[in-house]
Amino acid sequence: MLYHLLYPLGSNSILFNVFKYISFRAIMATLTALMISFLLGKPLIDYLREFQIGQMVRDDGPKSHLGKSGTPTMGGLLILFALTFSCLLWARLDNIYVWIVLGVTVGYGAVGFLDDYLKVVRRNHRGLSGKHKLGLQLVIGCVVGFVLWLDPVFKTTLAVPFFKNITPDLGIWYVPFAALVIAGASNAVNLTDGLDGLAIGPVMICGATYLIFAYISGHLKLAQYLQVPYVPGSGELCVVCGAMLGAGMGFLWYNSYPAEVFMGDVGSLSLGGLLGAVAVVTKHEILLAIAGGVFVIEAMSVILQVASFKMTGKRIFNMAPIHHHFELKGWAEPKVIVRFWIISIFFALIAMSTLKLR
Repeated sequence: MLYHLLYPLGSNSILFNVFKYISFRAIMATLTALMISFLLGKPLIDYLREFQIGQMVRDDGPKSHLGKSGTPTMGGLLILFALTFSCLLWARLDNIYVWIVLGVTVGYGAVGFLDDYLKVVRRNHRGLSGKHKLGLQLVIGCVVGFVLWLDPVFKTTLAVPFFKNITPDLGIWYVPFAALVIAGASNAVNLTDGLDGLAIGPVMICGATYLIFAYISGHLKLAQYLQVPYVPGSGELCVVCGAMLGAGMGFLWYNSYPAEVFMGDVGSLSLGGLLGAVAVVTKHEILLAIAGGVFVIEAMSVILQVASFKMTGKRIFNMAPIHHHFELKGWAEPKVIVRFWIISIFFALIAMSTLKLR
């Protein structure tokens, strides 16, 4: 919004020319979302506590979690509002990719909100059924894939990490592929959200990584030099990623151990969807499996646990997702959280190394 209002005034004062720079607006979007989170965090927590919108804790998990029962949840609303407001303020609103990513974020947030509402307010411990939840996610993802497929500028080829000459073109099959990437990222982040600050840390690290990828993908000379797909206009997603970083940092202020609020599905599904959508638009879809390695590990631990139990009647881990396994092995919760953050940074560095290792 501010870009459209103030940048045209650059002809009157050189001061307003700063609004044309993506780097400036990304920084301001980060700071704006951070301040909104700081200002609205405590009132939201008080509101959730007043109306007894609290977390329900499984009694078959680590005993240390039983004391978390009743902790306010659905704090992802804070992230969603701060992120969306900041983007609308600082991003170019004539950029289709901004609207695509925001649409996925808000749409997935709505799915998560419905799930949280059924669980916490209506006291339906199952919430939205898995089939309905996944179905809605895939529908939103297919809409995104179809819009991108219709975009004459956007290419449906895949960039394979470490291999510059392998670029298969999926054509119309890019539509379901994009839907699977976005839905998969969303559910993987959702599975990671089980400890205080565990999910938001890797989300911010992965988001910062894709902020760099978005800037490169939207910059013709950098994209050509590094031999990555050039997507005109995708650089504007730096502003979206910046807003996510700011909102995430503000939320972490309240979500750090011991957490005053949990993000709930409204937060985890929307943030995962955002990462998946940015990965699709910037043409770094496969690389998300590396940059978001922690999310992949968490999701795979659940898949392997379920498959092993159904096939052999035995469990591989003490409990899945895998962060609970380490808790039951005797690791303190803060140790699990920080070590997973370190692993996330490790994966992010590997992902960024692919820019040169080709």
